[in-house]
Amino acid sequence: MGMFQRDHQVFADAEPLDDSYEPEDIRERDEELEKYKRALQPIIDNRPTSNIFLYGKTGTGKTVATKFMLSHLEADAIEYDDVDLSTAWVGCENLSSSYQVAVALVNELRQQRDKDRISTTGYSQQRVFDILYEELDALGGTVVIVLDEIDNIGHSDDILYGLPRARSNGYVENVRPVIVGISNDFQFRDSLSPKVKDTLAEKEILFPPYDANQLRSILEPRAKKAFHEGVLKKDVVPLCAAFSAQDTGSARQAIRLLREAGELAQAAGSDTVTEVHVRDAQDEIEKNQLHEGMQELTTQGHAVLCALSYYQAKDEVPVRSRDLYDRYHKICERLDADSVSERRVRDHLSDLNMLGLINVYERNEGLSAGRYHEYELDVPLNAVLEVLLSTSRFADVANIIQSTANDNNRF
Repeated sequence: MGMFQRDHQVFADAEPLDDSYEPEDIRERDEELEKYKRALQPIIDNRPTSNIFLYGKTGTGKTVATKFMLSHLEADAIEYDDVDLSTAWVGCENLSSSYQVAVALVNELRQQRDKDRISTTGYSQQRVFDILYEELDALGGTVVIVLDEIDNIGHSDDILYGLPRARSNGYVENVRPVIVGISNDFQFRDSLSPKVKDTLAEKEILFPPYDANQLRSILEPRAKKAFHEGVLKKDVVPLCAAFSAQDTGSARQAIRLLREAGELAQAAGSDTVTEVHVRDAQDEIEKNQLHEGMQELTTQGHAVLCALSYYQAKDEVPVRSRDLYDRYHKICERLDADSVSERRVRDHLSDLNMLGLINVYERNEGLSAGRYHEYELDVPLNAVLEVLLSTSRFADVANIIQSTANDNNRF
């Protein structure tokens, strides 16, 4: 027999446990879906439609709900002769400016029409916007533009000002662009410029973390499809739901935990998945979670982590936020990236603390200095640098920090 053999005793169909799986129905999001339906209804009524922004942490159902609603919207729009609907989806996880988002959107629209892509460099921003308006006008009707993880653009928010005003400014005649923004950052709207906030006039839908009962409801139909009958012990799904609810409230995390438990059972040659496999899977995932959490940070989150790593490398921690902000600002200048306010940097530090990546200390020096916070890494510096070195935009800065650490015998 070969080294690899097909499993016949644990998994019946592992696809429902894959991140890309799209369920037939969306569970535990009735209220959010109803708000979403009301926000999209004007498209079917063939009247102006507000932009829509979805907020919530990773794994709370924003993206899957959007795919679900748009698939129904597209199917239903076919029934009406006077509704001309198109959609375009751009993932912004590796895009940090309006220019980059506009180029990606142009190329997505051109791909739909079998046209050549444009280069990611060599154009002015206004020229890229002009091309974008031309492509949108050529489509006509209503175009729903989904910008997933839009918070990555930071202060470079010109596209969120230009698209909603394109029709009123005469840049387009035949099309109504509707933006659907998806953000993992609840404070993203606070970072937008006042003119963008005023122009967007969006409807907001918040996706809170799931509780244990909701996660159990989401896991059960997937587990039934994924595993052979009788394989899962009765406490497996509730335990996966409980672990994930206590940590992040993420359905993605709960599903991943269930899959990992199944894979551990399979590797052990067991014909059942038990509580022990879940606990072992939880330990395994926790080892990878910090690394993954760092990888999924936004550009601004990585810049803040870079700044703190610099002080960690120099052994000058814990460090006050005002000193940290100065280093953060220099890093943004070096990267030619937009910087955010010191208050927003403190928000990112709070997120890093919630992820378990840093420690925060509150100091109170009375009338002389008042109350303030200091910060330091709560994970090994080499683990942070490993992530930053694998992120192309931060590789050069990470190399400098690594050299600083070597000079200070931090490794």
